[in-house]
Amino acid sequence: MAGILKRFKDIMAANINALLDKAEDPEKMIDQYLRDMQDDLGQVKAETASVMAQAERAKRELDECDAEIAKMQSYAEKALVAGNENDAKAFLAKKGELTKTRETKQQMADATADSAARMRQMHDKLTKDIATLNERKASIKSKVAAAKTQQKINELNEHVGGMNITDGVSAFDRMEAKANQMLDEANARAELNRSSEATASIEDLESKYDQGSSTDVDAELAAMKAKLGL
Repeated sequence: MAGILKRFKDIMAANINALLDKAEDPEKMIDQYLRDMQDDLGQVKAETASVMAQAERAKRELDECDAEIAKMQSYAEKALVAGNENDAKAFLAKKGELTKTRETKQQMADATADSAARMRQMHDKLTKDIATLNERKASIKSKVAAAKTQQKINELNEHVGGMNITDGVSAFDRMEAKANQMLDEANARAELNRSSEATASIEDLESKYDQGSSTDVDAELAAMKAKLGL
């Protein structure tokens, strides 16, 4: 019963949202909280019914005591009218005993009636809160789902934001510069090769003329033969 009263105090203080804030998973928390409240409602119903029964019994005993007091008063009057003073005194003595008993029964009736009223208030409030939370449950779960989705988006954004994009671009710049250098070097070597081939051709052509003409040698040889009569 102490646990029920503690949770009821939380409900009366409107601390449901505070309890949800402490939960790691509000979606699971709201389901568990509703299950706990349904269990509590069952216990509250049983306790309320018991206290209300006690209040009814105390009220009935008080009414019966009042009826006995009224009856003793009536008998005392009848005995006095009949001239039986001693009987009247006996009825009045009994009435006095019942009157003292009535004080205790009145206190019991008041206490049980107050307890029954408070238990009924607890029952009605708990029933109302369960109905309200059931109506809000779908909304709460949809908000939790949206929050989880946004949280994932935030984590992705934080991950991407934490990456050094500048370093990646710089690396690509360096690779592109290296590729350009390799291409320039290859083109330069090709140019050098072409220059070497052209130079070799010119040199061969020049050597043809630098060594003199073979026609002049033949003419000189023919003149020598004529001179010698050969």
